[in-house]
Amino acid sequence: MSKTPIWKSIALRLTSDIAEGRYQTGDRLPTETQLAATHGVNRHTVRRALADMSDQGLVHARRGAGVFVAARPTDYPIGKRVRYHKNISASGKIPGKKILALTTRVADEAEAEALGLNKGDPVHVYDGLSLADGQPIALFQSVFPAERFPDILQTLTETQSVTKALQACGIRDYVRVSTRLTARGATATQALQLQLSEGAPVLFSVGVNADPDGRPVEFGRTVFAGERVTLTLNEASAN
Repeated sequence: MSKTPIWKSIALRLTSDIAEGRYQTGDRLPTETQLAATHGVNRHTVRRALADMSDQGLVHARRGAGVFVAARPTDYPIGKRVRYHKNISASGKIPGKKILALTTRVADEAEAEALGLNKGDPVHVYDGLSLADGQPIALFQSVFPAERFPDILQTLTETQSVTKALQACGIRDYVRVSTRLTARGATATQALQLQLSEGAPVLFSVGVNADPDGRPVEFGRTVFAGERVTLTLNEASAN
């Protein structure tokens, strides 16, 4: 297994410091000289770490003044009721979504199993990009049983909201019944869409939502930009 480059470790440590509130939006980070001394590296290594954070939109440099925190990673609760717009708004940021594709196809094995379908059954698929204050934070794919929700793609076109689309289909409430998280490196395509460097850390989430009767309504795959999102699990988000 390859070791994490030193500059990446420094970037991740500083990102963690920002996420934990040690540096607030607008705060100036220690100088390159100070960071180099703290981590026992040269200034070139620190400069590369800061450049990577700048590429992620986390910091910005002011000529002659230093490097400042541009934004803290967005807290995103994972619990029984995962609602994107509510989560992002609660973090103090403006939520947004961009539709990448709306398609209908045959369910793959994982989708069929999760949604209780038979092999070859059709599914409607919503691929999109999630934004916070206009910055990409996640790529997502939502998969729905096509026979149960024949018109959901039209509603998604109009609202871009899974919650509103399901409500239009008669699903007044739904809850998360399973979530699985895996740490990965961004592929070239994911990096391009999320405006990251290829290989940058991402969190891959697979989840299933079900109606109050326990019947699956959505199978979702999400790739979160690791340096822009802090996934949280607490009592409030689990209720």
